[in-house]
Amino acid sequence: MASKVIMPKLSPTMEEGQIARWLKKEGDKVSMGEPLAEIDTDKATMEMQALADGVLRKILIKDGEAAPLGQLIAIIGAPDEDISSLLNESPAPAAPAQPTAAPAEAAPAEVKSPQLKAVPQGNAAPQGNGTQAREAAAAGRLIVSPLAARMAAEAGIDLRSLQGSGPGGRIVKKDIESALSQPRAAAPQLRAVESRPYQSAIVAGASAYRDEPATEIRKTIAKRLVTSLGPVPHFFLTSEIEMDRAAEMRKGINALDPDLKISINDIIIKVTAAALMQHPEVNASFQEKFIRYYEQADIGVAVAIEDGLITPVIRAANQKSLSQIAGEVRELADRARTRKLKPEEYTGATFSISNLGMFGIDEFTAVINPPEGAILAIGSMSPKPVVRDNEIVIRQVMRVTMSCDHRVIDGATGAKFLQTFKKILENPLYLVV
Repeated sequence: MASKVIMPKLSPTMEEGQIARWLKKEGDKVSMGEPLAEIDTDKATMEMQALADGVLRKILIKDGEAAPLGQLIAIIGAPDEDISSLLNESPAPAAPAQPTAAPAEAAPAEVKSPQLKAVPQGNAAPQGNGTQAREAAAAGRLIVSPLAARMAAEAGIDLRSLQGSGPGGRIVKKDIESALSQPRAAAPQLRAVESRPYQSAIVAGASAYRDEPATEIRKTIAKRLVTSLGPVPHFFLTSEIEMDRAAEMRKGINALDPDLKISINDIIIKVTAAALMQHPEVNASFQEKFIRYYEQADIGVAVAIEDGLITPVIRAANQKSLSQIAGEVRELADRARTRKLKPEEYTGATFSISNLGMFGIDEFTAVINPPEGAILAIGSMSPKPVVRDNEIVIRQVMRVTMSCDHRVIDGATGAKFLQTFKKILENPLYLVV
């Protein structure tokens, strides 16, 4: 009997998925538990497994296309089985050329074509001459699948130069791959039509622009921010911490074993976990009718990825050594950037850390990730003059700001946590006593 393949729920916050690529083609044999396709969720790219044995008879959602949870995306059955009844149940494809004809989740992306007034220099010729692409560009838009739009942005490909091979001239993944395999023509150099010495170029009209579809992770970030900074009553506590001893300890550990590659951020994670164990009222979350207190410090570490932010979780950081934390952070961060994290590896943190110090940011405030009760924003470490015993000395100083959910943490509670955090970080030998 033929089996339906529906869009599965691969992460707790997933509402729709995008087919990154099918690992099988129509007519291929499949076995239960065998990887069938790669799905882009709101957080990662994950494998979807077959739930039946048979032959992949029909693919209904192609590479680069999205579908809501539960929608029929393929059919598995016997080689000669009649699957017409299941095909009749599948939703009709949306009309590709009408931007208002289908919901935003299912409709192909429309990219505004910039109207550039410039004079090409040299012998560079525009790439591509497809009729459909030229007609779409003339209408001020291009029809592009979300995956193709992302690939084009990464590779710096001008979508207007391509001829779409999808329905209605839509640009799909294979069009980008084809463009990448071709020699790239030199981009035309542009000069201002009216340029004068010591004067800026005269430009008439509003700036050209392009619209790119929001990725699943960017849409999820937007939804979660709306449920955080507005509904969650934030307050902020800032403290300056002298980092000389922590930096010295890091240098000494790495000198003993360079393979450990301990970072300041690893030390901050360990110290945060130790402080949370001393202040369990901060290691908590608001749950509408009760406050939940956690026994272990599961620390979420914000990692910047291509299209947003994700927070891999170091479980029970309070029980782990610096070397264990350092290894886990590197491994999880690498898999986060390649979208290979499992849902349990980026959900369920009890407290989070966001570090922008490596970008030269002195101080910032971070938005709490509900239902967590707090997040710590870490600034850069830099030499500053401080007064010690009536003398001015230079110390490595770092500013940290804790964002607190006032429904869970009061001002004095947060301040006491920061005092402990500062005491341990300025005297890291506390970690071994």
